[in-house]
Amino acid sequence: MTDLLENPRAGRVKAVAALSKKDQRAETGLFLLEGPQAVREAIEYAPELLRELYVTPTAAERYDLHDAPVDTWFVTEQVLAAMADTVTPQGVVAVCQQFPTSVRQVFPDPGAAGLEARVDPATNRPLPGLVAILEEVRDPGNAGTIIRAADSAGADAVVLTGRSVDPYNPKVVRSTTGSLFHVPVSVGVSLVDAVSRARALGYTILAADVSGDDLPQVRAEGLLDGPTAWVFGNEARGLTAEDLALVDRAVKVPIYGAAESMNLATAASVCLYESAFALRTA
Repeated sequence: MTDLLENPRAGRVKAVAALSKKDQRAETGLFLLEGPQAVREAIEYAPELLRELYVTPTAAERYDLHDAPVDTWFVTEQVLAAMADTVTPQGVVAVCQQFPTSVRQVFPDPGAAGLEARVDPATNRPLPGLVAILEEVRDPGNAGTIIRAADSAGADAVVLTGRSVDPYNPKVVRSTTGSLFHVPVSVGVSLVDAVSRARALGYTILAADVSGDDLPQVRAEGLLDGPTAWVFGNEARGLTAEDLALVDRAVKVPIYGAAESMNLATAASVCLYESAFALRTA
């Protein structure tokens, strides 16, 4: 720990705060990490990516961050508030190196080495692939929640097309609750490229869309029993006719109650978990 950093207008404070802007993240290759849970996940799963840690003395004691494996500064609450994107960072802010995964690792060329196969912990046997592809998903909360759901469902990766929100947007990062460090995330690819790569590897490409067949029916047909890539579209417009022409099947989550519609992240979570259940019982 260094001496207490007290000036909210210091250059270092402004540089950290600037990471809330996409152009600064693109220029520096860094991103903002806020809150003790996210920082703990980074320390456990990717400590080499941590660049700086800023913590109030009270938070350092509460969350036992005195020996974090990164350059650490004590700061005042005012300094932390000036750095953070959120109103309640809980006394902890860190700067991390971005670490996007290449789409060639998610969907490698046939015969090339790619991501390691997932293993069912109950049987120790490899499971077929499960990937979420986000096309023009713009809401940071939705994108982060889908990354978290994909992690929870044991997915191999999440692919965000170039038309989707930046996964290092502070709101996306917060919504993943640390899952950003658990599941590979690829960015910048086109939907056409992602789908063609998945299909070349034998994935079934399914689109979550209200025009599709009911999810229970699709699962009963066995379409979720093998490698599956789910495509999730824009919150307001969904997927275009051109997007849907790329996939093997459109699938909808049936609504049995009176709700007018279902939130994108909720529907994506249901689809990913249906695939996870199917893969483990196939």
